[in-house]
Amino acid sequence: MKILKVENLSAIATESKKKILDNVSFTIDRRSVFALIGPNGSGKTSLAHVLMGLSGYKITSGKIIFNGKDITKWPTYKRAQLGLTLAFQEPAYFDNITVANFLRLGDEYKWVGDLGQILSDVGLDPTKFLSRKLDNKLSGGERRRIELASVMTIKPKLMILDEPDAGLDIIIYRELYDLLDSIREKTGASILLITHREEIGSLADKAAFLNNGKIVYKGKFDRVMLEYCRAVGRRKRCRKLQEDKEIREGSK
Repeated sequence: MKILKVENLSAIATESKKKILDNVSFTIDRRSVFALIGPNGSGKTSLAHVLMGLSGYKITSGKIIFNGKDITKWPTYKRAQLGLTLAFQEPAYFDNITVANFLRLGDEYKWVGDLGQILSDVGLDPTKFLSRKLDNKLSGGERRRIELASVMTIKPKLMILDEPDAGLDIIIYRELYDLLDSIREKTGASILLITHREEIGSLADKAAFLNNGKIVYKGKFDRVMLEYCRAVGRRKRCRKLQEDKEIREGSK
C-alpha cells in the first residue's frame, strides 16, 4: 500500500483566490524518498502546506489519501497524529526556549519519546544540546538537525522536508543527505523532499517536476531532473545528466 496518494488535487489561496495547484496527482511508496522539484514560485511549498492542512488554502477538488485514510478535510493536528509531518524551509529561532522545551512543544498532539536518543539520531550530543537555547548562536547545520529532531518527535510515517538543504554549504548538505537516509532506516518513515538540487538523486527513488502548480513530469529521479534542467535552461547541467544517463543505459 502507498503511504500517500494525491489524486487530482486542485487548490486556491484563500485570500487572493489564485489557483496554486492544478490537478496534481502522484503517489509515494512506503519507506521511500520522493523528490518534488520545481523553480521558485512553482507551488512546491504551497503543496506541502496543503498536504499538511495549514491555513491560507482551500482545496477545490481532489483527494489526499494518507496511510489508507482520506485526510482531505482533516485538521492539521489530526494529520500529525496519524504520522504526517512537515519541516519548514527556515527553522525557527526562540531566544528564550531550550532545545528540550522546543522538542516538547505541542506534545498533547504527538509522541515525544526519548529526547536524548532523538538528538543522537540526528547527530547531536544530547548532553550539549538539550539545555542550549534555540537562538542565533546555533549554526545552520545544527538548527536543521534540531528541526529534524522536532519532526521525529511526532513518530512520523511521512516526513515532508521543504528545502532542508537551503542555506547550507556543500559539505553540510552532503552530510544532511546521509543523515536523511539514516533517519529513514531508523524510523521506517517515507520522505517527501522538496528540492532543486540534483545531488539528491543518490537518495531519491522517484520524483515529480512541478511547474505553475501542475505536475509536468514524474518518474525516476534522473529523468525528472533532466526534464527540469531542460525547462529552466540549465544547459550545462542538462548535458551532464544526459551523458550520465546514456552511460548507465549503455552499460546495461
